[in-house]
Amino acid sequence: MIKILLLENVDKITLELLPKNKYSIEYIDHALKKEDLMQKIVNVDIIGIRSKTKLTSEVLKNALSLKLIACFCIGTNQVDLEYCKNNNIQVINSPHPSGRSVAELVISQIISLARCIPVHMNNSNNNIWNKTSKNSFEVRGKTLGIIGYGNVGSQLSTLAEAMGMRVVFYDINPVMGLGNSEKCFNMAELLRVSDFVSIHVPETELTIGLIGQKELSLMKKNSYLLNLSRGSVLDLGHLRNAIDSGHIAGCALDVYPNEPKSNNSNWTNIMQGARNTILTPHIGGSTIEAQKKIAIDIVEKIRNIME
Repeated sequence: MIKILLLENVDKITLELLPKNKYSIEYIDHALKKEDLMQKIVNVDIIGIRSKTKLTSEVLKNALSLKLIACFCIGTNQVDLEYCKNNNIQVINSPHPSGRSVAELVISQIISLARCIPVHMNNSNNNIWNKTSKNSFEVRGKTLGIIGYGNVGSQLSTLAEAMGMRVVFYDINPVMGLGNSEKCFNMAELLRVSDFVSIHVPETELTIGLIGQKELSLMKKNSYLLNLSRGSVLDLGHLRNAIDSGHIAGCALDVYPNEPKSNNSNWTNIMQGARNTILTPHIGGSTIEAQKKIAIDIVEKIRNIME
C-alpha cells in the first residue's frame, strides 16, 4: 500500500481519483508546523503540498521512504530541489491549470487601478462621498507590458488584447507573441512604454530582485505595477517610495517576500496604507475551478509514476 500525506486542503477530488486499494491517504486541511511535519513525513511514500509547506533539507532528512513530492500549485520553490535530486526524490507540479484564474485576477486589478477603486472604497468605508472622474480612465488603448510570457503571461495577453489594450512583452526565452502582441528586446524598453506592467516570472537566481529602484525609475510616470508571480522579484521598499512620491500611480500585489503560514495570522507589510494599492493574500490560483484542475492533473501524474 502506497502511503500518501496530503496537506493544505488540496482539492478533495484527489481522494476520489486515487484508488483506495492502492493508496493509504492521510488528509490534513492545513500546513503543519515544522516539528509536526518532520514527524509525519517519516514513513510516507508521497507528500502533497501547496505553497505554504516548506520542504527543506532539514525536513526531508526525516523522510525515510519518500519517493515523490507533489506540489499542487505552479511553482516548486518551496522544495529543496537539490536535496531531492541527490536523494532520488521526484518532484512534480502543475504549472498550467491555474493560469486562467491568475490572468482573470490581473485583468480585474488592472481595471480597478485604472478606476482608482481602492481609493474610492477607502473613502466610502470612511463616510466620504467623492464622486469624481479625476485620475480614472478606460483601459482600452492603454499599453500593458508583460514580463514573463509563459502560461499566465500569454493568457493575460489574450484577455487584455480582447479588451482593446496594446500588449508588449519581454521574456528571456524565444517565445512567439499571440495576436498582435509585440516583443520587447529588453526589459528597459518595456518599462518605458507601458502604462501597466505585470510580472509573471518564476523565482530563480535571475529574477530575485528583478524590479528595484532603477527599474521603477524607468517606468512611465503615473503608470501601474502588478506582481502575481513571486514576492522575491520586487523590492517593496522602493515601490512604496515610488508610490508615495507620485511616480507610480498604484499597484496590485498578490505575493510577498514573507507570507504567513496559516490563515487568520497577524500580518504586516510596508505596502499597507499606500495610495491606490490592492493587496490580496496569494489568491491568484485560488478558484474552485483551478484547484480542481490542478488536483486532476497531479493525480494523473502520480498514477503514471507510481503504477
